[in-house]
Amino acid sequence: MAAPRRAWVVFGFSTEEAAGEAGPGPGPRRLEAGPEGLRRVWPAWSYVVVETGAGLELRSAGLRQRLPGWAEALPSESHLLLRGVAAAQAWPRAAALQGLRGDPAWSRALPTGPHRPPPLPLLPGGFALPRPPFFTALPAGLRARALALGHEHALALGAGGEIYGWGGGRHGQLGHGTLESELQPRLVEALAGVPMQAVAAGGWHSASVSEAGDLYMWGWNESGQLALPSKTLAEERARDEDAGAGDAELTPCREQPAAEDAAFISIQAFPALLDLPQDLEVSKVSCGSRHTAVVTRGGELYTWGWGKYGQLGHGDNASSDQPRRVQYLVSEGLQAEEVVCGPWTTYICVLEP
Repeated sequence: MAAPRRAWVVFGFSTEEAAGEAGPGPGPRRLEAGPEGLRRVWPAWSYVVVETGAGLELRSAGLRQRLPGWAEALPSESHLLLRGVAAAQAWPRAAALQGLRGDPAWSRALPTGPHRPPPLPLLPGGFALPRPPFFTALPAGLRARALALGHEHALALGAGGEIYGWGGGRHGQLGHGTLESELQPRLVEALAGVPMQAVAAGGWHSASVSEAGDLYMWGWNESGQLALPSKTLAEERARDEDAGAGDAELTPCREQPAAEDAAFISIQAFPALLDLPQDLEVSKVSCGSRHTAVVTRGGELYTWGWGKYGQLGHGDNASSDQPRRVQYLVSEGLQAEEVVCGPWTTYICVLEP
């Protein structure tokens, strides 16, 4: 029996749209793999870096630029940070689109050895950023095995499965129960004693997956990205229902009483355990700017949050504050293996029968 093939599918905003051109629509779209296949993706807003069997390749609207000699990427709209065997370098976006022409904006030598380095953004002694100052040291006592970057905050997964959060905290994205910022990594005490296996940071929200497959979420819920009741989405649904009623009955708009407001959550400053349908266990999680996607241990994909560009994969541009299974994968007989959210996109590695 032949082994299943891997392919990458993407929903949401396209690089053509970012360039002001007519895009291919919200998806699903297959990423062209070529004979080497695709192994990993690192999306930014207007471009994506992919790893093929021949190395890294930058893809933008109508452009494919090989990046030979590099192993990992960390992209942003201002710079592209790359890690190789002996060095990490940051290049202005324009230089990256031209094949790394000129000199890097930043460079750091890396020690070589037999041990496999941790994934970006971790680097020996600290972590990288795809924008100035490009490198930040970590406390010597913090042994991190993974690190996730949001727009204003960072989360580290410690060697023992603990979570640390620091940076901007005005939306509760650090998980410390306050809206205060933290200059140094601080243990998320609410998760102490619950070993985690994965961590993710969105624009202003955060997520982690326990070794048991439980999903915890915290931070901003303006677009339902925490899968908790969102007042903004409830008001949007009410307006849509009123518009659908036509002129048959005109009723004045009423303010919701405070007791009803209490049922909505705009900021969740402590990690909240999220119950997925049928008590499904989670294996992977990724966060976009204002949306979230998870892969279950059974290979299903669930998404929620902001959906304006079709990044949730449900065939529309509606937002949702409830986890919904992506039916496209089910109808095509595809099993999700990995998920990577860009700011307004969702990339899924699937196994084809």
